Amino acid sequence: MSDPIPPEVLLSAYAQGVFPMADDEGLSWFSPVMRGLIPLDDRFHLPKGLRRSLKKRPFEIRRDTAFEDVMRACADRDETWIDDTIVASYVRLFELGHAHSVECWDDEGLQGGLYGVRLGRAFFGESMFSRRTDASKIALVHLVEWLREEGVVLLDTQWMTDHLRQFGGHEVPRDEYHLLLAEALRTGPAQSA
Repeated sequence: MSDPIPPEVLLSAYAQGVFPMADDEGLSWFSPVMRGLIPLDDRFHLPKGLRRSLKKRPFEIRRDTAFEDVMRACADRDETWIDDTIVASYVRLFELGHAHSVECWDDEGLQGGLYGVRLGRAFFGESMFSRRTDASKIALVHLVEWLREEGVVLLDTQWMTDHLRQFGGHEVPRDEYHLLLAEALRTGPAQSA
């Protein structure tokens, strides 16, 4: 494992719309030409099947109780960009109050969740995982609810996927993204944990 990325380097990168990922060559930094966003207003879409799942309340939702476990579960797949250096770097951000996890628990343990970085009124979603049906989707719904309560205005997903499109996810060009990011950081409140 190489040395963790210093928190000030990571936060500065996010403030400029750049994020790291690991591969066999080490760390690389990215700023996609098209950036994925999930709306936090009434354009956020809740699929019908997920509405039914939410009514059943299949999970206890927690925030920030198992951050590293969520990261390692997100990394537990055939191909991953989350290596030990990434884990150590984001755990440090979590310890400083800049990274957060939303977790779905049941009687058998942690079944799904997501994590990301909070900076001002922006949240940068990093990864999610599911061990039970709809667990990551339910975590996303709870993330959106929390971000709305916190006055966050930008939910960045980095790249767009079909999975995220079902929630109203869409892409914007890099220039537009930078304007939205600047506004979210300019009007941002003090960091809350």
